[in-house]
Amino acid sequence: MTDLTPTEATGAADAGDAEEQVVLRAGDAELTIEPERGSRISSLRVGGTELLRQGERYGLFLMVPWCGRVDRGRFRNGGELYQLPVTNGPHAIHGTVRDASWEVARRGARSAVLTCELTDPWPWEGKVTHTVELAEDGGSLHLGLGVESPEATFPAQAGWHPWFRRTLDGGEEVRLDFSPQWQEERGPDHLPTGRRIDPQPGPWDDCFGMPDGVEATLTWPGALELTVGSRMEWLVVYDEQPEGVCVEPQTGPPDGLNTHPGLVTPLEPLEAAVTFTWRRP
Repeated sequence: MTDLTPTEATGAADAGDAEEQVVLRAGDAELTIEPERGSRISSLRVGGTELLRQGERYGLFLMVPWCGRVDRGRFRNGGELYQLPVTNGPHAIHGTVRDASWEVARRGARSAVLTCELTDPWPWEGKVTHTVELAEDGGSLHLGLGVESPEATFPAQAGWHPWFRRTLDGGEEVRLDFSPQWQEERGPDHLPTGRRIDPQPGPWDDCFGMPDGVEATLTWPGALELTVGSRMEWLVVYDEQPEGVCVEPQTGPPDGLNTHPGLVTPLEPLEAAVTFTWRRP
C-alpha cells in the first residue's frame, strides 16, 4: 500500500498569478471568486440578494479529484492500494483542491478561467481547469471543469458543492424539488452500502441517482427560483444544518473512487459542467 499522507500538503501549486478576488458581473448578478481559497465562489448575488451561505467553509466550491467521502481514505488503481489523508472522521472528504491556491488564466467582465495543479497528497500529476461564466443577461451561471493528466492514467471524480442559504433576507424557507430514480442506501459510516432504495423523505445527507441528468429546483417563495441542471447523473443533497441547503451535482457517488471511478488518461480528460438558472417572480 502506498502511503500518501503528507504533513502540510494541500494539492496547490504556487500562487503565481493568483489574485485575492475575481469579481464578475452581468445584468443584476454579481459573483466573487477567491482563487487562493480553492477557486471558491464565495458570493453570488442576484438583485443585491446573497444566495450563498457565507463563511470560510461555505460558498460554492469544487470537489476534485473525488467527491464526498472515500472509505478510510483508501482506494485502488489497478493492483495498487493508496492511502489519502483522513480529513473527516475515518474518511477522506471532498478532494484536494478546495483549499488550494489557483491561478487566474483568463478573466473578463463576466467570465474567468482558473487552473490548479494536482500534486501531493494526490499520487499523480494533473491539472484542473475551472471555467466560470455568467450569462450575458445575468440570468444564469455556467461552471465547467476539466481534469487532465500529462502521463498517467488514474481514477477521478469531479463535482460542485454549493451552500445555498435556507432563507433569503428573512423570507420563507427554501423548498427543494427533484425527482431522482433512486436513492443510495446510506450506511452508519455515511457511505453508500451499494443498495439502491426508493427515495426517502429528508432531512438528507444522501446521494441520489438521476441517469437522465441532474435537475433540481430551489424555490424561496416570493423571492427567487433557482434550477440546477447538469448532464452529470449523481446528486448529493445535504440539508441537516439550519443555515443552509447543499445540492451537489457530481460525476459519481460518495466513495466513487472505489465503486464508480471515472478514468483520466493523457488522451481523455474528465470533464463536467453545471448550469444554475434563476428567475424572480
